[in-house]
Amino acid sequence: MDFIYFALVLGVIVFIHELGHLLTAKMFGVYCKEFAVGMGPRLFSIQGKETVYSIRALPLGGFVSMAGEEGVDTAEIPFERTIKGIKRYQRMIVMLAGIFMNILLAWVIFVGMYAISGQANVAPKPVVDGVVENSPASQAGFLYGDEIIKLTFSDGTSIQPMDFYEVVQYIQLYNDETVFLVNREGETVELRVTPQYIEDEQRYFVGLKLPPAEVVEINIFQAFGYGTKTLVTGVESIFSTLSRLVRGIGLKAISGPVGIFNVTSQQAEQGIGSLILLIGVLSLNVGIFNLLPIPLLDGGRVLLTGVEMILRKPLNAKLEQILLTASAALMVLLLLFVTWQDLLRLL
Repeated sequence: MDFIYFALVLGVIVFIHELGHLLTAKMFGVYCKEFAVGMGPRLFSIQGKETVYSIRALPLGGFVSMAGEEGVDTAEIPFERTIKGIKRYQRMIVMLAGIFMNILLAWVIFVGMYAISGQANVAPKPVVDGVVENSPASQAGFLYGDEIIKLTFSDGTSIQPMDFYEVVQYIQLYNDETVFLVNREGETVELRVTPQYIEDEQRYFVGLKLPPAEVVEINIFQAFGYGTKTLVTGVESIFSTLSRLVRGIGLKAISGPVGIFNVTSQQAEQGIGSLILLIGVLSLNVGIFNLLPIPLLDGGRVLLTGVEMILRKPLNAKLEQILLTASAALMVLLLLFVTWQDLLRLL
């Protein structure tokens, strides 16, 4: 049953992403040979007017086979109906449409969840509500009521947290000594603490107790505001995390398919609402990840098209193939790395 949930969660995200590509490609007259959810051998397919719609065995990805792409026969297809034959700005729209659909799906889910529940949790202020005995925080000298006003990390990065959730987020990214600046009854105190890794819970632990979140009643109109704020906060958090990952910070915190499978299983136990919320969170992550300027991803293909617009001519086919092959190798290495991380956590 867990695998079915896993397949459904990824299937929805991939379907929405590829649907964006398909709809915009057809809007510009591009011939699309196949629209597939999943990879590997076909499990089911149906022939449309000119496009084959299929579901494939492995729920890790999907694709739209467009005329003009490698591996798609264009012998009988006019050049103007290929992805290379449409205007470059139209090609960019086709590439960005998948990202847009993923972000739109996340926004709709966030707004919908707030509207259905009629409630919103207001994140607690960064004020310590208690300290766990014999924890890194107690050894560092934290006291009840300390207001966290600044965190400084080993690479020189510092933040002024808006809420306690932001403190928790950054502690998971930086696992070495962190300098906390706290306001203690009007006096500024500097405390140094090194998080402790908890194997069973697969997270870093400091020992600071969070104040409970405030629950407020909202109407359907306010749901749009809270949903949009959740989306914006999520985008900012993803970009912040990515900017640190490229510097080697927080690599232990990232997950791949195995980790997503475990999270999906856990969320399914919490009910359909938690599973839908997970779809929203993962869809947002997939959308932003595809925006990265890596040639194999949508963001990279947009970048290459932008270079063509500047040069006013197509890129050298051999150079383009080298870039695609190199980025494919990079993606394989990344997949192997995150899978290894997930397996280490399980073991």
